[in-house]
Amino acid sequence: MELTPKVQFLGMTFDLTIMIGTTVTCVIVFLITFLATRNRSLYPKGLQNVVEMIIDFAKGIARMAYDQKTAEKYVVFSFTLFLFIMVANQLGIFLMVTTEAHQPFPSLGITESALQESHGINWFKSPTADLNVALGMAIAVALFTHYVGIRSGLKNYLGHYISPMGPIHLIEEFSKPLTHGMRLWANIFAGEILITIMITEGSPLITGAPLIVWMGFSLFIGVIQAYIFTVLANVYISQKMAH
Repeated sequence: MELTPKVQFLGMTFDLTIMIGTTVTCVIVFLITFLATRNRSLYPKGLQNVVEMIIDFAKGIARMAYDQKTAEKYVVFSFTLFLFIMVANQLGIFLMVTTEAHQPFPSLGITESALQESHGINWFKSPTADLNVALGMAIAVALFTHYVGIRSGLKNYLGHYISPMGPIHLIEEFSKPLTHGMRLWANIFAGEILITIMITEGSPLITGAPLIVWMGFSLFIGVIQAYIFTVLANVYISQKMAH
């Protein structure tokens, strides 16, 4: 077990590892989009070409869920969500920072008993490897879908839950964000756990080759999970528009 430093503020607990990872993800996404839009060329190359490919990919995701006119409105949403999650998913593969602690730091939630049960203090990992982050994004998407549903027509929105199938629809609304978030978290968390085990517990001569293969596979899974999360977010929004 690895500890993560935490701080208390206004009765709430903040995980510094997740805050650092999320901040780094935001900075990377900003730099990618900022640098790609500098000195734009009619014939894109380098980073501009990569970002334009991602934009076209986001357009494809939006067009799967909406009609042509509505899809244009959700391209930026799809692009931002996909790029953020994709970058966040990869951070723990390239860089996981773990340190040893030989004395407790109560101000960071690191107690003597916790140190005895841990292998180290984790300072950096993929934000999406934390269930709170994955569920937080899924809940934010769910709240936005209800906002869209109400804007599309309050009568039809309420009628969807007052119908004979209303109880089933209510259960579905609670299960959607749960499965939406846990699918992302479980895949990224499991991948990083296995990478950690192979690095810390195994001999490099034995785990070296499997580790490289698994890291490559984890990169692929990170992209796929970003795609799935973004597709489902758009599908859930489009479903509320149709009600």
